[in-house]
Amino acid sequence: MIQAETLELLEWSRLCQHLSTFAATKLGSLAAVHLQPPATFAQSKQLLAQTQEAYHLETDLERGLSFEGIKDIGNSLERAALQGLLLGDNLMEIATTLAGMRRLRRKIDEREEIPTLQALVAQVRTYPELEQEIHRCIDDRGQVADRASAKLADIRYKMKGTRDRIYQKLQNIIQRHNTAVQQQTITQRSDCFVIPVKAPQKDVIPGIVRDTSSTGATLYIEPHAIVSLGNQLRESQRQEKIEEETVLRALTAQVAEVGEDLEHLLAIATALDLAAAKAKYSLWLEANPPRFIESDSNPITLRELRHPLLVWQHKHEQGSTVVPIDVQINPSLRVIAITGPNTGGKTVTLKTLGLAALMAKVGLFIPAREPVELPWFEQILADIGDEQSLEQSLSTFSGHIRRISRIIDAISVIELDEGEREDDESLDDAEIEVGGAMVAPEDEVKLSPSLILLDEVGAGTDPAEGSALAIALLKYLANCAQLTVATTHYGELKALKYQDDRFENASVEFDEKSLKPTYRLLWGIPGRSNALAIARRLGLGEDIINEAKQRVGGFSEEINQTIAGLEQQRKRQENRAQEAEQLVGQAERFYQEVSDKAAELRERERQLRRSQEQAVNDAIAQAKGEIAKVIRQLQQGSQTAQKAQKATEALNNIAQKRLPQPEPKPPKPSYLPQVGERVRVPRLGQTAEVLSVPDDAGEVTVRFGLMKMTVPLVDIESLDGKKVEIPAKPKSPPPSSPAAPQMTTTVRTSKNTIDIRGSRVADGEREIDRAIAVATVSGSGILWIIHGKGTGRLRQGIHEFLQHHPQVERFELAPQNEGGAGVTLAYLT
Repeated sequence: MIQAETLELLEWSRLCQHLSTFAATKLGSLAAVHLQPPATFAQSKQLLAQTQEAYHLETDLERGLSFEGIKDIGNSLERAALQGLLLGDNLMEIATTLAGMRRLRRKIDEREEIPTLQALVAQVRTYPELEQEIHRCIDDRGQVADRASAKLADIRYKMKGTRDRIYQKLQNIIQRHNTAVQQQTITQRSDCFVIPVKAPQKDVIPGIVRDTSSTGATLYIEPHAIVSLGNQLRESQRQEKIEEETVLRALTAQVAEVGEDLEHLLAIATALDLAAAKAKYSLWLEANPPRFIESDSNPITLRELRHPLLVWQHKHEQGSTVVPIDVQINPSLRVIAITGPNTGGKTVTLKTLGLAALMAKVGLFIPAREPVELPWFEQILADIGDEQSLEQSLSTFSGHIRRISRIIDAISVIELDEGEREDDESLDDAEIEVGGAMVAPEDEVKLSPSLILLDEVGAGTDPAEGSALAIALLKYLANCAQLTVATTHYGELKALKYQDDRFENASVEFDEKSLKPTYRLLWGIPGRSNALAIARRLGLGEDIINEAKQRVGGFSEEINQTIAGLEQQRKRQENRAQEAEQLVGQAERFYQEVSDKAAELRERERQLRRSQEQAVNDAIAQAKGEIAKVIRQLQQGSQTAQKAQKATEALNNIAQKRLPQPEPKPPKPSYLPQVGERVRVPRLGQTAEVLSVPDDAGEVTVRFGLMKMTVPLVDIESLDGKKVEIPAKPKSPPPSSPAAPQMTTTVRTSKNTIDIRGSRVADGEREIDRAIAVATVSGSGILWIIHGKGTGRLRQGIHEFLQHHPQVERFELAPQNEGGAGVTLAYLT
């Protein structure tokens, strides 16, 4: 009972009504309206997985899951099970439902990333043979078709012939007695074909009067000439109905045989539609999937949590903007006391938390910023609002106490063993009545996985007794329930945080200047009374305000001042956090700009590399063309030695022009005798021992026998015949002529290229100076400066700077295919 009351207090039915608008079928809409939280954690996980997979399909497919053709065939299945007769329309709804479910299952089976939905439809049987039989026997209008049976087709054929004869005879009668006929039309009265005849001339057309007009001027007469044909037609119609009923009963029997499978199919279709509706609703809410956590090790995290009903009101009913709240509760906390002024949003906060827990249980996404983490609550129980009743003689206080008693009865209270008891000095000796028995708060019990929401706990009675009762109740719930969130105006409850680590304070923010709540939820700071401030703002006399302050007492005023100081400190911290966030945003933007610039430079380097490769390929292709031309010239006419010599010279010229010059091979290491080595002196025909290293004149001292002598290195060779090679002195290069500047590499890379387009001359000069220094260290002899064409001022300033730079030998504009007047090549010393 208390759980149903909680759903009503949290306005769960309104949320379900909103959810039903996203369903595609009548069954899905009804299931959404009557949606109830599951009883087990496994069911919640399965429902959440279904919603996540349906959400994936909604965002991935163009139209999501299609439920076209699926109807509510529950009544038809029930009638068939009771051996009732299904009509053609009922059978067509069954056929379209089978076809729609088959298409739905096929679309789900095509996707590999939705295993939960695939498992849901795996056992569904769609009976295509039953669908085909229904379509064979029933036409699109829901009528039994001629092809349903040969007997029915024969009966209808005879009926058509009889009807044609009746029409023919009536037409002849009308033509013969047209003056007696009121209207030259054939109509029906009491399943008989009749002619409208003028009353005074009824004897002209003998027959049976089947009906009379309201004025009596017209008689509807069935002529005697067609009475027998009419009787035949009515007999055929009776036979037709019998045969149609036979066909419908056979189809109904086939439906009844597979009724259980069709009911299962209908349940699966409803579950799929409900999952798709949850996904669409979650997408519309801009919600995120929750993650169930262990309550004793992970904090509850619900950042920027919004009330779903307020979001609906804002979007559909032009309501005010929804102010989100931040909820982060450590696993060690058991009770949250929310204080603050009236209309500040305390009750809305309770309902938002309760709805978020319920939405997670039924598999809905929660309108909060990721990550969305909260435990799975077995029960969500609330006491919100006023249960005052004149009929039951209940006051506000009595109504609250009765509901709280039902909440406590619903919590599983399990006594712990003596060995598991722990002392808790924070509990009073007060007792609370639970289900008719008195339970002391110090009795330790196992926590119930429940979320308890209490609005204005202890209100409606004497403040002293009410606050004492509220303290005792919250301490009891701290031992019994996993989490309790309570709103209160009692200042005594603010001190519980400093007596028990399981308690925490929160408050709703109030702007004293505008005398309006901001609806923001502040954690760690208790709310302070704003009654006197509001009274002063509203014009109450200053004498009354001052006397009220004195009656409140100095200690209360000190508490309010302390709370005000904490609020100011919090605001300063928030301002600093916003400034830090802005700085972080700027740093991220700068990093992105640098990353984009680096990517641009890398792309430019790749383009340069591709252009160089293209140039090499073009040169190779041109060289191949020239070689092929030489070969063709050689092949033409007679092959003579003179032509072969000319072809060889042409190929050598092409190779010299196209192929890169080979690098000079390093000189081979020459032989040099070492001290103590045995060498041969061929000129003397002796073998000697080297006594000294070669001097500057290239001579060494050797000894053979008892004789020493100095011989040139060229006269010595090793025992294995190696000669001493003296390298020739390099000739000094001729002085370079200004007309023939030193050739340097002109290969353009990202390391010898600088882009200063859009820069000022001074900034460009600094960039060029740094680039010249880098190029000098890397050994690059040329610097490509991209300055663009524009007005020419930047190019002129750069040229003046390069003209006086000590490390620039000369500079010139690049060729047209390399940028022309927009690029300058600086040759470095």
